[in-house]
Amino acid sequence: MEQILDSIKHPADVQKLSISHLQSLAAELRRMIIDTCAKNGGHLAPSLGTVDLTLALYSVFNPERDKFVWDVGHQAYAHKILTGRRENFATLRTLNGITGFPKRSESRFDAFGTGHASTSISAALGMTIVRDLEGKDYNVVAIIGDGALTGGEAYEGLNYAGDLGKRLIVILNDNEMSIDRNVGAMSEYLSRIKLAPQYARAKKDIEGFIRNIPHIGDTVLKTAEYLKDGVKAAITPGGLFEEMGFSYIGPIDGHNIEAMQSVFRQIANIEGPVLVHVRTKKGRGYMPAEDEPDKFHGISKFNKATGEPIKNPAAPPSYTEIFSRTMLELGYDNHSMVAVTAAMPSGTGLKAFARQFPERFFDVGIAEEHAVTMAAGMAAAGAHPVVALYSTFAQRAYDQIVHDVCLQKLPVTLCLDRAGLVGADGPTHHGVFDYSYLRHIPGMVVMAPKDENELRDMLYTAVKYNGPAAVRYPRGSATGAALSDGFRQLEIGKAELLSGDGRGVVLLAVGSMVKQAVEAARLLNMANIKATVVNMRFVKPLDADMLGWLLERQPELMVTLEENALAGGFGSAVLEFMADAGKKCRVLRFGIEDKFIEHGSCPQLLEKCGLMPQQIADRIIDNIGSGR
Repeated sequence: MEQILDSIKHPADVQKLSISHLQSLAAELRRMIIDTCAKNGGHLAPSLGTVDLTLALYSVFNPERDKFVWDVGHQAYAHKILTGRRENFATLRTLNGITGFPKRSESRFDAFGTGHASTSISAALGMTIVRDLEGKDYNVVAIIGDGALTGGEAYEGLNYAGDLGKRLIVILNDNEMSIDRNVGAMSEYLSRIKLAPQYARAKKDIEGFIRNIPHIGDTVLKTAEYLKDGVKAAITPGGLFEEMGFSYIGPIDGHNIEAMQSVFRQIANIEGPVLVHVRTKKGRGYMPAEDEPDKFHGISKFNKATGEPIKNPAAPPSYTEIFSRTMLELGYDNHSMVAVTAAMPSGTGLKAFARQFPERFFDVGIAEEHAVTMAAGMAAAGAHPVVALYSTFAQRAYDQIVHDVCLQKLPVTLCLDRAGLVGADGPTHHGVFDYSYLRHIPGMVVMAPKDENELRDMLYTAVKYNGPAAVRYPRGSATGAALSDGFRQLEIGKAELLSGDGRGVVLLAVGSMVKQAVEAARLLNMANIKATVVNMRFVKPLDADMLGWLLERQPELMVTLEENALAGGFGSAVLEFMADAGKKCRVLRFGIEDKFIEHGSCPQLLEKCGLMPQQIADRIIDNIGSGR
């Protein structure tokens, strides 16, 4: 049986379909999204929730002319399928396949690349400014979820858009939290009034009449405005947006295609910024995702029939799980310790801490800057905050880390999950810059564990330390090391000699690359090349005594290994140490080259970056040969 989707050769083809055909197409899109995510993983629940919204948008607006900016991109799978990527959709998030987020180089219909939240309104406003400067007449539509609206940048964008007053459409996809209480029929009635052209014309005529009353016109008008604003804020759900200069419409049913079409047609040419509030159900059309939308927000491969994730039962616990357990243990003994995260209690492993110590757990929403400065305030008042963020999202709070934490030497511990290459989420989510952006900040301690025991000890050490510290660890399974009882406080800045005597080749590794270094050393020893392995532990401060001792042994080659950008990273720190100490030794650095790494599985990406043990050993052997 031929599917309606087979007839969609161009996104504009959606405009030819009847409501019943659009509803059938919605079901087909959901089946394709579910099938693909079951095999590849992905952001299933949010994309299922926006299928009807996407069809309503493309059945009214012109995708050849108008621009759509999808915030974060978690909700854009239907958009991808309809814009020429249906044939390749099965490759979603796989090596050399299509990305999980909008990407300008992937499709001309991806108006703006996304992956981090709260950027859509600012980007869309930038497009409207250029549109007007060039005298063009296309629509710009930003689609932002209610979660992303907790991010400060979204409000910065709303504020300036309202101030400029340019023609901009913002679709607020409300799928989890109610931003304002739904007042039902009154809200829908007010929305219909605002959409009617007679309303805008009558409003303008009345204002003109009042303003022309001699002596008192402006005063009456101003008083009327105050009264109107007070009443409106009390009875309408969009009072906040109206105050910011937007025409507010909604809430409307985000699964009623016909109702959305009616609204979109009427706002297509409306003057000034408009915000349309639509309500959708996350996971729509797949019962397991509807029942547990958080679980299916971003999910790995799963059994489509049951919704259960497909896991390797023999796999060790993840670093996130180890962090979660450790936080619980430390929480019982350290009553000054508090935990902070930015909309990621599950992803960072803090849910167990939140359940056990609810009064000491704080989820601030998508607001990393606020999270770090709030933590600094907590530290200034005597607490020891542990701020758990993904490495890539901590980038958003760089100024706060510098100015609010480190400048004041406050005891705040940053726990950076998903550090290094994270796999299928790709370049917007790889955490490969944290060594570089943290190690140059005065007073910051930066450490990375080689295994799960060291993660426990580093977290314990950081919480004991009376100053700013960061612990970074990778996504996925840990090494499988047996967990020790209790904790060991590490000496700040002290490395660990794992094997060798410092002669021949010295492998200086940190964090996730220690395991790779140990295996590479084994391969070198098999090739009759003497190898020493050092677990450096600390990117800052470096163990100057260890490095000095090694250089005194006059190794033939010093090798640095890190899952971080080479520019300004751990290897750079070793080179700086040698230059400052006036020491000479040949150095070979392994890490992420000066380019963005695409998506794929973590082993595939490590291989692309030359960070697998055999690749490391082969390059060392080649380097020794050329050096001799």
